[in-house]
Amino acid sequence: MDGTVLVADDDRTIRTVLTQALTRAGCKVHATSSLTTLMRWVEEGKGDLVISDVVMPDGNGLEMLPKISKERPGLPVIVISAQNTIMTAIQAAEADAYDYLPKPFDLPDLMKRAARALETKRRATTTAPKPSVEPIGADPSDDLPLVGRTPQMQALYRLVARVMNTDLAVLITGESGTGKSLIARAIHDFSDRRTLPFVTALAADLTGMDGPDELVARARGGSILFDEVSDLDAAAQARIVRLLDGLGPNAPRIMATSQTDLMTRMEAGEFRQDLFYRLGGVQIGVPSLRERVDDIPLLADHFLARAERDGMALRRFAPEALDLIRGYSWPGNVRQLENTIRRLVVTSPEEVIARAEVEAVLGNQPAIEPMAGSGEADKLSASVGRHLRRYFDLHGGVLPPPGLYGRILKEVELPLIEIALDATGGNQAKCADLLGINRNTLRKKITDLDIHVTRRRKLM
Repeated sequence: MDGTVLVADDDRTIRTVLTQALTRAGCKVHATSSLTTLMRWVEEGKGDLVISDVVMPDGNGLEMLPKISKERPGLPVIVISAQNTIMTAIQAAEADAYDYLPKPFDLPDLMKRAARALETKRRATTTAPKPSVEPIGADPSDDLPLVGRTPQMQALYRLVARVMNTDLAVLITGESGTGKSLIARAIHDFSDRRTLPFVTALAADLTGMDGPDELVARARGGSILFDEVSDLDAAAQARIVRLLDGLGPNAPRIMATSQTDLMTRMEAGEFRQDLFYRLGGVQIGVPSLRERVDDIPLLADHFLARAERDGMALRRFAPEALDLIRGYSWPGNVRQLENTIRRLVVTSPEEVIARAEVEAVLGNQPAIEPMAGSGEADKLSASVGRHLRRYFDLHGGVLPPPGLYGRILKEVELPLIEIALDATGGNQAKCADLLGINRNTLRKKITDLDIHVTRRRKLM
């Protein structure tokens, strides 16, 4: 890596770590805790890359980006921030940042991004400055609980920021309760179309001769969302195809959501192939809450604060109660988490919500299976994972009896050996070779698991 990097962060530890890592990689580094100093270096022509925090003692790093772009159009800027909402990623993209990373960041990942930035000079932006991304009269933090600093959510934020001002159709997939429609709304509300209508299409909008035309007319070049498009029957799917084929200039942005795997549905003949490819210009997968458990405490705090703003009592979780919430599988995802927290706020007699209260509420939660057709249905690990999550859920927040590891292995081992023996016609030598274990080990397992072996000729 070669070049001069300007680092601006009010955290001395971060400045030291970045300076040492970049210097070892072969870069020259100038580090400061002041945006004023950073801008002076930029104006003096110093630096091939800027790495800047957002919240600084003398200003906001995002607000400096237009000034840096104007002064040095080809100078890439990587924004790092401890803020954890979608707004930071979107504002960074709107301000033409080269890249965005949340704190705490992964140092090797940041170094790779810095290397790419140093190798690639951005083209100067000649378009007029874009207006604020915040919709008039709306507070995104109130309407969009898209909170999270995990890598999965930060990747989602960056993808939303990249696609929001394109004309490509967007297909948003994920389990029920993950916030798919919120993502669609965010793409619209933070895009250049935000002053135009956002229309969620209903089944009734697709009926009749004039229904589709009236739907497009209502959108007026804004956005149309087909929510849970996989639930539509063949006739409705055909009408959407005709609607999309008839779109002309100034057409609305098309988005769709689905909690089932449309590729699998299409291959099974249950979803139109032409509609699938028309909707899938960009595919965005929204992670389940189980895939981003480190965001659960942030979401819990968010929902407690929202409940207080709604006039409900001030509450907070005892550490052991929050540990229980973090360890639950949340089959209903963010929607289930919010509803559970609001219930706890109402039912808790004390300001501090205790573990016992959480156990009582979670013990009454339905053990909902993750949605079918999620794309993981054929993976053994996914099937085992669903079984285990259900097993824990059925204990109502109380840990299962000790010895779980041995019991689970026995449950998996028994059918594996039985099926392998059947496949090899009961030939234990072939079965041991197939399983990759010693023949004596196989014999011991057959005895311990009380497996009945029948030798027979097997046509392979």
